[in-house]
Amino acid sequence: MAGGAGQSGTELLAFAQFLDSSPQPLVYGYGRRSLHELRAREFGRLAGTVYLDHAGATLFPQSQLTSFTKDLMENVYGNPHSQNSSSKLTHDTVEQVRYRILAHFHTSPEDYTVIFTAGSTAALKLVAEAFPWVPPGPESSGSHFCYLTDSHTSVVGMREVVAAMNITSIPVRPEDMWLAEEQDATAASDPDGQPLHLFCYPAQSNFSGTRYPLSWIEEVKSGRMCPVGGPGKWFVLLDAAAYVGTSPLDLSVHRADFLPLSFYKIFGFPTGLGALLVNSRSAPLLRKTYFGGGTAAAYLAEEDFYIPKESVAERFEDGTISFLDVIALKHGFDVLERLTGGMENIRQHTFTLAQYTYTALSTLRYPNGAPVVQIYSDSEFSSPEVQGPVISFNVLDDNGNIIGYSQVDKMASLHNIHVRTGCFCNTGACQRHLGISDEMVKKHLQAGHVCGDDVDLIDGQPTGSVRISFGYMSTLEDAQAFLRFIIATRLRPSHGQPLPLVMPGEAGALPAESEAQKAVPATRARRSPSLQEDASPDSRVWDNSPTTVDAVSLRPPLLETTRTQQTPSEKAAGIPDGGLGSHIVTNLFLYPIKSCAAFEVTRWPLGNQGLLYDRSWMVVNHNGVCLSQKQEPRLCLIQPFIDLQRRIMVIKAQGMEPIAVPLEENSKPAQICQSKVCADRVNTYDCGEKISSWLSKFFGRPYHLIRQSSDFQRNARKKRGKDQSARTTATLSLVNEAQYLLINRSSVLELQQQLSTRDENGKEELFPVNNLISRFRANIITNGTRAFEEEKWDEISVGSLHFQVLGPCHRCQMICIDQQTGQRNRDVFQKLSERGERKVNFGLYLMHTSLDLSSPCYLCVGSQVLPVLKENIEHYDLPASEKQQAVIS
Repeated sequence: MAGGAGQSGTELLAFAQFLDSSPQPLVYGYGRRSLHELRAREFGRLAGTVYLDHAGATLFPQSQLTSFTKDLMENVYGNPHSQNSSSKLTHDTVEQVRYRILAHFHTSPEDYTVIFTAGSTAALKLVAEAFPWVPPGPESSGSHFCYLTDSHTSVVGMREVVAAMNITSIPVRPEDMWLAEEQDATAASDPDGQPLHLFCYPAQSNFSGTRYPLSWIEEVKSGRMCPVGGPGKWFVLLDAAAYVGTSPLDLSVHRADFLPLSFYKIFGFPTGLGALLVNSRSAPLLRKTYFGGGTAAAYLAEEDFYIPKESVAERFEDGTISFLDVIALKHGFDVLERLTGGMENIRQHTFTLAQYTYTALSTLRYPNGAPVVQIYSDSEFSSPEVQGPVISFNVLDDNGNIIGYSQVDKMASLHNIHVRTGCFCNTGACQRHLGISDEMVKKHLQAGHVCGDDVDLIDGQPTGSVRISFGYMSTLEDAQAFLRFIIATRLRPSHGQPLPLVMPGEAGALPAESEAQKAVPATRARRSPSLQEDASPDSRVWDNSPTTVDAVSLRPPLLETTRTQQTPSEKAAGIPDGGLGSHIVTNLFLYPIKSCAAFEVTRWPLGNQGLLYDRSWMVVNHNGVCLSQKQEPRLCLIQPFIDLQRRIMVIKAQGMEPIAVPLEENSKPAQICQSKVCADRVNTYDCGEKISSWLSKFFGRPYHLIRQSSDFQRNARKKRGKDQSARTTATLSLVNEAQYLLINRSSVLELQQQLSTRDENGKEELFPVNNLISRFRANIITNGTRAFEEEKWDEISVGSLHFQVLGPCHRCQMICIDQQTGQRNRDVFQKLSERGERKVNFGLYLMHTSLDLSSPCYLCVGSQVLPVLKENIEHYDLPASEKQQAVIS
């Protein structure tokens, strides 16, 4: 952890003060080129967004794409393997790009060859397959493949290729290299009869931003510093993918044998294109087995005869390269030089931002003196030679406990700040900095944690960290918006009011309210259907006609466990006044269209996937991708109403004519389309152009309504209770994880108290409880007796219906969206995250057990809820008089 005197939690380090106190001259921006004008002109799409994941992928400027598309529109580029004029144009242009790449790295075709690949990973795999490995024999220990433990997964993965050739892989820690003793220079001076070895290391750690000495290249190649002892000739692969995005690299000085890179790390576009730069002394040694189109000088189909082309690039570029993407690189180089003046300027600018942010972060302290963050670094950010523009850290609470990176990521998203979390495909560095042993990694896997998920803490220990990184278009406003976010979410004044994060117009400010949003009233009407007393029990019919039922708002808050007033739902269910038991169902909601508004009922039939028609439909974009309120908050303004009698779903929205969608699937064969819900593949069908046009008109972009196919079964397998071997399969609709979601009103009331504020006169202002309930989008609301008592439940019974508790609902940013207006409020998520747990949980996932649908089953408002505790498997007992209250089933 970086040291330094702590600064007041409410203060932001002044940039001018930082520059004045720096012992070395620092550069911000690109001289006369205005950085703010650059951002406005080239990256207008970043307005309101703080993008801090440039180490993952930097962003392309608008003029690069404009120039490239203009090139494509004005020229005809054919396959470079043909001989016509358009093909020759392509071939010549590609060769010019090769020269441009070599010039960028201060070298020439005489010293290096550019082999285009699908990316850095493909380049690494090529080296692993083609390097002249020597297996061990009677007179030799064979070749060694050595790699720095602080390496990307794609480097470590090379060991699987070499293992198949019986080659030994040896991981080398950074400490071992820093402390390596100089070897006898004559030990590896004669390559004759000696095995060839390969050492791989990154120019910049993609985990911490540490920049390893480029001098290692010559030290290892000369034999003066060997990763491991023994005779042989060493070759060096420098993984430059993370380094070259923000720094110049001179291959005339640092003559690595192999240099893999991905161009999107430099330009942002194109993706899926990389290169392997091969030193001329190493190229003749590479061996190749497979040959593809364009690589052969001659071969026979009926005889084992093949002669490769002499050109190294042509020999290793199997098939037709992605020639249009290669041509796009020319425009990338042009625009980058024009905007910034070159890579050295980018290096200085990005390092200044990183050093400023590091200094500000490392000095933040809680009132008790405890640090706010723990930074993982091998440098003190002293210079761009030893540190890249990357900061890896974890946020701490005032007791020194780590707050999970997933929770930090969700909070950052609420402020429109884009960060990276996890181990960043670098397990070795993650283990080293976080103190995770090999045994712990295996234990984490057994606990269900895999690379790339959001399991951030196991037994209180972190599984990864948060990473921010700067690019050439990053600004001081980006850095300060991030710092304000950390200060506001971790260092709050004693009265509990959040600090202002960003002022209007600053980076990170939310976009202005749209005209469509302004048109939406502050309170949205909801319907309260009534039971058809004369309806047949088998018909499951309700009077849900939109034109015959008065609209009512969400139920009023239950301020005490015992109340003197009834809610409308309780009156409709015929519950005697004052006769409520310890646990009662107070509200029922279903959400026919995923992420759209709730449909409140007092009695509703059950299906085999949960409440009938709950999340049976969803809205997708033009690519068929499921939309949620995280991407499209105004989905909550779409109000679906189910009319079981007329067998239709009526959809309403402000300023739109109502539209009806049939509940029954069309008898005509519908085209089945596939989509994904929480990584699960689902079969769906489009509900037609009419509703698609309606949605597209409301949202101002092409959207479709799709429905899950009735003949498609989506299963969720969950462990049951304490019997870890028993599993029960639940069938799901388009829900995220479970058939039902339950919340406890008492828990909501406690959260309401935590969210209370005081006006200018000191009067307490309570957050509307109905507003809170709607944000959690639960199916079943109970009145409870104690806040968060539901977290101890293992099973519940509602009348004769039985439900298994599957676990808590891990909350995301959607709870910050006001379901009546579509506007965001960050305080709800923030308060839940302060409960002292490492996950933001609220509510329980349920699935029904032993459900017999041979006769209609219903859930009703007013039904008794009988929980079973996890620990003692004890029932909550209710008075005998209350047990007479029954549920229709």
